[in-house]
This record gives sequence, C-alpha cells and structure tokens, in this order.
Amino acid sequence: MRGKRPPDPALLNPDQVWQVIDAQRTSLADLLEDLTDDQWRRPSLCEGWTVRDVAAHLTLQQLGLTDMIGMMRAWRGNLDRTIQHAARRRAAALSTDQIVARIRGTVGSRRRNLGVTPLETLTDILVHGQDIAVPLGRRHDMPPAAAAVSADRVLSMRRPPPLPAARRVRGFRLTATDIGWTAGDGPRVQGPMSAILLVCTGRTAGLRQLSGEGVADLTARLRDGGPRRR
Repeated sequence: MRGKRPPDPALLNPDQVWQVIDAQRTSLADLLEDLTDDQWRRPSLCEGWTVRDVAAHLTLQQLGLTDMIGMMRAWRGNLDRTIQHAARRRAAALSTDQIVARIRGTVGSRRRNLGVTPLETLTDILVHGQDIAVPLGRRHDMPPAAAAVSADRVLSMRRPPPLPAARRVRGFRLTATDIGWTAGDGPRVQGPMSAILLVCTGRTAGLRQLSGEGVADLTARLRDGGPRRR
C-alpha cells in the first residue's frame, strides 16, 4: 500500500502478541458467559452470522491437517461458505457453556490453524470479539498497539489473499488518533486504531468513529460489500 510506513517491531514482540490473544480470549469468554439466550441468537457484525456462529467459529482456531481435510470434505463452493458451514455445525453441536469453555481452554496455547501466522490468530480474536460485542452494545476493549499490528498485517498480506475491504481502503490516508500509526495516500480518514482495524476488515460499524474528508467516499466503497468472514 503506497505511503504505508514499515511495521514497527517495537509495537508488539511475538510473546506480547500471544499475551494479547490470551487476554482477548479471556475477556471475550467472560462477556459470553453473561449473555442471555436471546443475545446468543442476535446478528453479529458479520452478515449472515449470529453471535453464536461467531463464538463457535472461535473454537475452530487450532485446526491441524486432519481437521482441515475434514472441513474441506464439506466444501460449499468457496472458502467463506465452507468456514461459515463449519462454524454453524460447531454452533449446533455445542452448548453455550461448551463454547465458552472451549474458548477459555485455548488461553495459554500457541497452537494455531494450519497455514496461518500468529498475526491471523490475533486479527481473528480482535475483530471477532467486536463482531460480538458491538451489536450487543457491550464494551470489549481492543489495545491500540495490537490493533495497529493487526492492521499492518491485513493491509500488507498477500497469502492468504487480502480481504476485499483491504483493497477498498487503498487510496485513503488512514491515521490513528490514539497511537502513532498511519497508512496510505489520499484523502484523510482518522479515528481510533480499533475503528480503523474494523474498517480494514470490512466492518462498517467502525465508520461512525472516523472523521476526515475521505470518510464519505470510504463509506460508499465499503457499503458495496460487508464482512462475510474473518
């Protein structure tokens, strides 16, 4: 992405990445434990995904080769639909208590899905935590430094292929107001780092916290398509 500064290795070292993942898993499990049955059924920020679907998806973060082969046997035409199908199957198979226990049970583990880096695991827990918390009106804090590391990864990744939203934010200068971070060239869009990360992953809910001359055009771009996964 033109104009993007190099990722700052001082933001988070590898141990700190996993510490943030553990803290986010713990706080999200605490939040989920407090939900009513109705809240578990509510829509998340991901189109077509309920809160329960997203929470169940977060129990599928340590898949090895055999697990991945099993998931691919239930191929649904593309990766997004296949991932959603796997999440819904897990959501139907587990009770709410079991979902919470499995998320909590990953705390302290550095195992991750085959073929991804710890930064994808970080992005998953940061963004999916907001997918659950925001539509429920719950507070689930996202550390700005972690959000910056995640946004750097989202905007620079080539494998796996970048998210559609990462392509849509090209042509804007994104600037965080709570940490020293900026990326891109073009009309200015500024706001909290957590909101910028949500926008970079296609969550239009982040737009309400942003300002600048580029917000209207960015809003139009993002609303061409919403987040269907990750």
